[in-house]
Amino acid sequence: MASPAVTIVGGGASGALTAIHLLRLARASGTTVAVTLLDQGGRHALGQAYATTDPHHLLNTRADRMSALDDDPEHLLTWARAEGMPVDEAGYLPRAVYGRYLRDVLAAAENPPFRPLHRVTAAAVTLEGEHTVRLADGHRIESDAVVLALGNRSPAPVPGVAAHPRHVADPWAGGALSQIDDGAPVLVLGTGLTMVDVALTVTRAHPGTVVYALSRHALLPRPHLPRPATPVPVALPGGPLRVADLLAATRRAVRENGGDWHGVMEGLRPHAQTLWRRLGPDERRLFLRRVARYWEIHRHRIPPASVAAIAGLRASGRLRLLRGSLIGATPTAEGLSVRAELDGVATDLHVGWLVNATGPGADITSDPFLAGLVAAGTARPDPLRLGLDTGPDGAVLDAAGRPSERLFAVGPLLRGTLYETTAVPEIRAQAAALAPRLVEAAASVATRVA
Repeated sequence: MASPAVTIVGGGASGALTAIHLLRLARASGTTVAVTLLDQGGRHALGQAYATTDPHHLLNTRADRMSALDDDPEHLLTWARAEGMPVDEAGYLPRAVYGRYLRDVLAAAENPPFRPLHRVTAAAVTLEGEHTVRLADGHRIESDAVVLALGNRSPAPVPGVAAHPRHVADPWAGGALSQIDDGAPVLVLGTGLTMVDVALTVTRAHPGTVVYALSRHALLPRPHLPRPATPVPVALPGGPLRVADLLAATRRAVRENGGDWHGVMEGLRPHAQTLWRRLGPDERRLFLRRVARYWEIHRHRIPPASVAAIAGLRASGRLRLLRGSLIGATPTAEGLSVRAELDGVATDLHVGWLVNATGPGADITSDPFLAGLVAAGTARPDPLRLGLDTGPDGAVLDAAGRPSERLFAVGPLLRGTLYETTAVPEIRAQAAALAPRLVEAAASVATRVA
């Protein structure tokens, strides 16, 4: 009888963490599971986030929370120190270093000489049934269970901006930022985490580069404290939750904590997914419309070194925040002529580059592979269209709402179900919880067809 087989579509952090936990569980339980990790760009374990080569792109979470192993919180720290990096619990490693760590952990989980992990570099174009992945080159990968670990999607196209050599539509595409080195001014759409990375890279590439960062509220991510704050409990009513209740309880906790919100956010973070599930559909829409941006800048903070670098750029005039919205952009001989509404006034800006840093796109049907799943009725978007609709264990729901026994999702695809599902601590927990379900599902199918 052939060994049970699992295919993971997506080889970034979500896929790597799933493979790591699955292989470790299989080895610990004496189960043989053949795992295929499929990555379109051949960057297995790195994905977009950890493929960066800029050493100034740091993790936005301190090292003691970034272990790849759910049952060993000290694992990253132990690895880093063995590699000669004197990092402490509250340190922030470069993302490129973390990518190397994920690759090492994945390699250790392979358990040679049996090598149950097969790395495949190819694009998935469709899913035949719930278990056969067809690749762009025509090959098919048969398996007993499939995990969708596609990570964040590229930013949504910007209305009013056509394709242009100086319009960087996706700053995380390979080599996208390396061309911005001529000292021309750069307009970045968005003022969040991606903008911070873009600004740090392009201003170091040329000493004369000035970055304009445009967003509706012109809000920057808030800083991490030098030392982590003590979590502060937030008292919330039981039962169904309203956004008004959540805001009132949070504000009360901040007041009772002497106006310091850091400890309150630390207290809320472990419960964020539970709180999201307690919000009804209309309350979730209200949260996205009125509260989400404020939650993001306080929840997804940046390390002290990045805060200092951004403050230095602002003080020197090399980073300027603009509050408003983009109207359109047209090519010029030197770059682009941009029209924007700034504080209610239509304004023209002449820039050399335009970078779309508005964050991950939300429309899953913009991905041909996911669009095919939806068209076939194998999957459906969640009600808010933030990702896929799934059951509590990540089982993908079909068009009729039936949970699959062989098709699962992890990571950002679960945003509509869990909301907080893009950081390693949350994805690591999902991978650990999904691993026994995958072993069970794959073994059950393999037994039935034997």
